[in-house]
Amino acid sequence: MRTACPPRRPGFSRPSLASGGESEFTLLSGATCSKPEDAGTSRWRTSFWPRILRGKGQTLGLLTPPRARRREEPVPTALAQVDREKIYQWINELSSPETRENALLELSKKRESVPDLAPMLWHSFGTIAALLQEIVNIYPSINPPTLTAHQSNRVCNALALLQCVASHPETRSAFLAAHIPLFLYPFLHTVSKTRPFEYLRLTSLGVIGALVKTDEQEVINFLLTTEIIPLCLRIMESGSELSKTVATFILQKILLDDTGLAYICQTYERFSHVAMILGKMVLQLSKEPSARLLKHVVRCYLRLSDNPRAREALRQCLPDQLKDTTFAQVLKDDTTTKRWLAQLVKNLQEGQVTDPRGIPLPPQ
Repeated sequence: MRTACPPRRPGFSRPSLASGGESEFTLLSGATCSKPEDAGTSRWRTSFWPRILRGKGQTLGLLTPPRARRREEPVPTALAQVDREKIYQWINELSSPETRENALLELSKKRESVPDLAPMLWHSFGTIAALLQEIVNIYPSINPPTLTAHQSNRVCNALALLQCVASHPETRSAFLAAHIPLFLYPFLHTVSKTRPFEYLRLTSLGVIGALVKTDEQEVINFLLTTEIIPLCLRIMESGSELSKTVATFILQKILLDDTGLAYICQTYERFSHVAMILGKMVLQLSKEPSARLLKHVVRCYLRLSDNPRAREALRQCLPDQLKDTTFAQVLKDDTTTKRWLAQLVKNLQEGQVTDPRGIPLPPQ
């Protein structure tokens, strides 16, 4: 069964590096991977720490509706008013190390039910700095890996609030401009299989997933300047099923953007790294099926087939399991994925030259 990619095809340009044959998935450290499996393994440098941008918005007290307007607006219920005041109190308590842990827990529970929580967090004095401090405080527990369940739960509550900020249209651009996602990359570099680390990686991926879910060009442009692709590829290869699913979703969203597809298919090294990991995932899925994960993998393949050079390479390296009935039982009720898979096979067959015996001929 073929999963490996063919030798370099002439349609792909070589990377513009002095050494000529290295991968162009460049890492934040400035180093370049010597081979695809090394991608994303360089140490994260503190020189890339973003400057913490303080919002110039209102103080917490001014976020409460003015008394003069309350006569014109519907009077909130007593419970709603108490909850609102508690939100202000918890945000204030984030600034104090003594009260921060409980405030993180309570606010993370409320983030789905308070639509304007993200602007409140972003524009309140010292709040984002406090959340970043929670993240930085556990860096020493990453190497050597000594992270405890309590530490993991606490920082994941902080990450949940950052995800809230990343998801909101009023704060997303400022969130990217401050380069806050870079604070999460050390967590994606971890390889420990323990539950605290897995929970930490999954929550960090959730923040990036919230960004790409918006389908905004600004988000893709930002991510392409970072090492998120090799980090996702490594998690796709060796993470848990849930982490693999989120990481593959992020890659899928990058590929669905025209800029992201062009970036990955710009050189054969980039394409082959992606195709190699996807091929390994297909092989693993044939042994341990997961319809949800397979759906994202097939969508990535289908999108790659939209690029002429990638399509030519996929004709030779698409896993056999996607061509036969290996996943027929897994996809029997998933019409969308079956349609994508059929379109993928059709894309790879179109324009293919055959001799009179029906055997595909190599492109001229």
